[in-house]
Amino acid sequence: MTATARARDRRVYLLSHPVLFALLAALRGKPVRRLGRTLVVHDREAYLAALTRIPLDRTAEGTTGGAVDRLAGAGGLFDQQGDQHRQARRDVAERLGAAGVERLRPVWTRLLDERLAPLAEGGAVDLAPLAAEIAGATAAALLGLDADPFELAAAAQEAGATAARAHLPGLGRRRAAAQAERAAERLLALVTPAGTAACPVVGEGGPPARGDSRAGHGDGSASRGDGGPAVERGRGDAGLAATLAVAAVNTTVAALPRAAAWVCDGGLWAYAREGVLVDELLRVTSPTPLLPRVAAAGGEIADGCPVRAGDRMLLIARHAVDAHRRDPDPVNPAPARISQLVFGAGTHACPGARLARRQLGDLLEALAPHRPVVVRAGVDRRAALPSWRTLIVRATA
Repeated sequence: MTATARARDRRVYLLSHPVLFALLAALRGKPVRRLGRTLVVHDREAYLAALTRIPLDRTAEGTTGGAVDRLAGAGGLFDQQGDQHRQARRDVAERLGAAGVERLRPVWTRLLDERLAPLAEGGAVDLAPLAAEIAGATAAALLGLDADPFELAAAAQEAGATAARAHLPGLGRRRAAAQAERAAERLLALVTPAGTAACPVVGEGGPPARGDSRAGHGDGSASRGDGGPAVERGRGDAGLAATLAVAAVNTTVAALPRAAAWVCDGGLWAYAREGVLVDELLRVTSPTPLLPRVAAAGGEIADGCPVRAGDRMLLIARHAVDAHRRDPDPVNPAPARISQLVFGAGTHACPGARLARRQLGDLLEALAPHRPVVVRAGVDRRAALPSWRTLIVRATA
């Protein structure tokens, strides 16, 4: 059963990004490989060193920060420097802390109750669009937006996918860059409501309460959800909102169906209510398997492997956590210090880790009574991250 699970998940990589992941697999024989000014980093300790010891250029072309600059201009989460960067990360971490996640939780638990109901009657459910709806609804609530969940998710997916294609080598880069700019504008239009000089950001009061899965007010007015005034934001803060939407939506859409497929194929439903399985699934699926970074200054990430300012580092999170060779094992899990590396490390750790764990845990708990199996699956060949375009499951209990 484990072999079936791994074979299915391998399809996601081979069909969505065949050239890239074939190249990475061919290069993983050495912990770190230098190809000109590019370092391909597979080793765990070198991966950690790159994130914690090497100053990073957050606005370099071909990095997350560079994509933010193209997406929304200065002001995005990853392209700021010094105190501005730290304050932005603190603000986001507060929104995604324990209390913030619990305020957001009803958004997706209600969707799980409604959308998974057909399983109890012997019906089938496609987990891919459900993941997109959860991602869009959660991002809207997090940002205090009155946006349709599917529309926001689609815009964030398109922005992420086109930005990724624009950074790949090849003759189509200029056309891909133009597509990325158009996709960014569509997303910015959603996170900055028409006719307003600013749009709402969730403050301490949490997401606005609504009867449906969207957040905000139907008239586009700003609200914080606690009756207080919204936090005003201009284009820079809209860039932060767009960045958060792209990150949250693309990782959620990639992670939830892939993890569920692993449990279906691997016969792991008996462990579905255990938090350790969530960590193991996130380790093995590694929703963001590759972190592109550029060094702002020199250093060393491994013995005899110096890094020079301007060097590009491809940090292979999937290999750093042994996702390519160690299956999820809730009985003998990888140590937490290893599994958490899929979310980065140090000051570069992802602030959305708690949200990701909670969403996946709730999805598995909702599916567990039905012990579903996969009846049809199709890979999304356009997604920024390895993802299923459709993953239809049917109950067996």
